[in-house]
Amino acid sequence: MSDQMSENENRSGTTVRQPVAMAYLNLTKPRITLMVVLSALAGFALATSSPVQWSILLHFTLGITILSSGIGALNQYWERDLDKLMHRTRIRPIPQGWVSPQGALIFGVILAGLAEIYLAYFVNPLTAICGMVALGSYLFIYTPLKTRTHWCTFIGAIPGALPPLLGWAAATNRVGLEALTLFAIMFLWQFPHFHAIATMYRDDYARAGIRMLPVVEADGRSTARQIVIYSIALLPVSLLPTLLNFSGRLYFVGAFLMGAWFLSVSIRTARDMSRDEARRLLKASVLYLPLLLGLMVLNK
Repeated sequence: MSDQMSENENRSGTTVRQPVAMAYLNLTKPRITLMVVLSALAGFALATSSPVQWSILLHFTLGITILSSGIGALNQYWERDLDKLMHRTRIRPIPQGWVSPQGALIFGVILAGLAEIYLAYFVNPLTAICGMVALGSYLFIYTPLKTRTHWCTFIGAIPGALPPLLGWAAATNRVGLEALTLFAIMFLWQFPHFHAIATMYRDDYARAGIRMLPVVEADGRSTARQIVIYSIALLPVSLLPTLLNFSGRLYFVGAFLMGAWFLSVSIRTARDMSRDEARRLLKASVLYLPLLLGLMVLNK
């Protein structure tokens, strides 16, 4: 690897070049990091009842961005051999040779370690501890389980649901029922979301030996059942912010309508389980969550 650029060959055999900075940026999974940061900031905003402590907010935003980036880099290091086998991931920096595995490991460790120290010092130790739980459960439990059992989705939903809880902890230095409600909403939402992705890329996951539920079952019935069950459970849980008085009546109505719509999309997907219907559910899930959190914050 040169100081300024890294090289690889594309499918046609010609040399392509990727800026090193861009390759390392791609290690951080920018789109996922953005979603993590926004959901964490929603938790922070919902927990803030007094004038905003802008210094804490800025430190938390920077810290959670660095932490998510570090986790993304370490995840790509861990799964580098699997990524080579899947069409959707073989263009990532390590399989393409733009970043060496050692470089990705060092980069991820530095980011994650820096983020934990930063959050503990500039925000509060509780937020750093919650961040450590997210990092540990994602990298050392969920990731290795992906090639062993379809229950990995359940485990992976735990760190995936932690960002708004981190935001609440950053703003209040505690984790109460409200934060756990946000965690529950995120936790339940992930099952239709994850199962839609796994259905769309079933062949890719099977090629890499990743045992998502749509891969290990032949008829898709269990996947369809889980999509509907978790979507049903999500609807009443999404109404709790109003009942717990940290969001208003407008949110209650909006959450009910959005939940009913999301459930209808889930039911339609469960009846078909085709790639097109899974893509429809994926798009609905990506739209549903930011709208729900946004309305929750605006009507706090």
